[in-house]
Amino acid sequence: MAQLLAGPSAVISLLFTLTAAVPVKPRQSPYNVVMVMSDAFDGRLTIFPENNLVSLPYLNFMKNHGAVFLNAYTNSPICCPSRAAMWSGLFPHLTESWNNFKCLDQDYPTWMDIVNKYGYVTKKIGKQDYRSGSHSLSNRVEAWTRDVPFLLRQEGRPVANITGNKTKTRVMEQDWQNTDIAANWIRNEAKNLSNPFFLYLGLNLPHPYPSKNMGENFGSSTFLTSPYWLQKVSYGQIKIPTWLPLQCMHPVDYYSSYTKNCTGHFTEQEIRGIRACYYAMCAETDGILGEIISALNDTGLLNKTYLVFTSDHGELAMEHRQFYKMSMFEGSSHIPLLMMGPKIKPKTEISNIVSLVDLYPTMLEIAGVQITQNLSGFSLMPLLSAKPEGHVFSSSKSHPNWALSEFHGCDANASTYMLRDNDWKYIAYSDGDSVPPQLFVRLRAHCTCEFI
Repeated sequence: MAQLLAGPSAVISLLFTLTAAVPVKPRQSPYNVVMVMSDAFDGRLTIFPENNLVSLPYLNFMKNHGAVFLNAYTNSPICCPSRAAMWSGLFPHLTESWNNFKCLDQDYPTWMDIVNKYGYVTKKIGKQDYRSGSHSLSNRVEAWTRDVPFLLRQEGRPVANITGNKTKTRVMEQDWQNTDIAANWIRNEAKNLSNPFFLYLGLNLPHPYPSKNMGENFGSSTFLTSPYWLQKVSYGQIKIPTWLPLQCMHPVDYYSSYTKNCTGHFTEQEIRGIRACYYAMCAETDGILGEIISALNDTGLLNKTYLVFTSDHGELAMEHRQFYKMSMFEGSSHIPLLMMGPKIKPKTEISNIVSLVDLYPTMLEIAGVQITQNLSGFSLMPLLSAKPEGHVFSSSKSHPNWALSEFHGCDANASTYMLRDNDWKYIAYSDGDSVPPQLFVRLRAHCTCEFI
């Protein structure tokens, strides 16, 4: 494990000192970077080449022309802390990014701030959601104090909903508007830049939509799509998850299922409908990615650009009698991570375990910026250029084969910690006396399916 500093104040102080001393225009990398970060995308959808469940042509394009990480994980299965980890390169407990209210300070130096000091052109568009205060104050307080009846008044029962017709392609209009801004910026400005650029596009998709009938602090339990995207899903191949009887569930999982309003009876049709709409929302996400790829290709920038697609966390979509995230089960914690660009070999599959904190040092290495501070993550570039030994790459010594994730937010009654190490997944809880830990193992080598 990389050496870690004593506390968040020391980390922030050191980062400010380092970034303040950065020269303005040293030698730059000739390459650009475009990162597309979605919200709540189940990473397992990107790792099965035989997957015919949902059509994802542009993610498949990235796989065919670049690399896919088969075992990528969030460092916190909730929006703000996970994004804070990506932008800071540090685990949530080091930056005290505890929940959707308490994350990074407004002036915290991210990797994009650092490359900007080196003269790179930088652009952030769309959902960022990593700074403190981006969610309501009630979200901070209620994460630990609100009782179950209050939660149930907020979290609606998950439902599937259809809007528009087979010609309606823009369901999440805000994401499409931000995508238009990004694509137009690439076509009209980026292609004429004399300096390389770093562009970030943040999406809401495929996060479920707010259930506005739930009140002022409503949750998001509506899986909404259009017939256009729904036709991209192979309805008959959707599996109905196996649920344990309520009395056999782990106490934290039972509490989460209860507070997410999922302990009632659901018909198979309801469950299949929710899952179908979720996969259709993933297809719409893929369509947005296609707009960015097209803009890069049309301007001749695609071969000069590292393109990254990832997500802050996954979505359970009724697995384990839950929807949403806030869990260390694979649907919630396993994220997509694909990269293509110069020096990345086509159709590369990497089984080494990685996580969002690794993107910070990766971005700096692409930019040619020397990393002198202690980080929780490790650059992915050695893995992308290493010779494979099976699916695990020979440079694994420079990237330990484990990932840490933690959760301290709402809809769970204990802080949760996950260590994914080789073929093992260990989950521990803050209340270790009354809440037992969980240990899972993969039964087959290089199997990327759900742990058993």
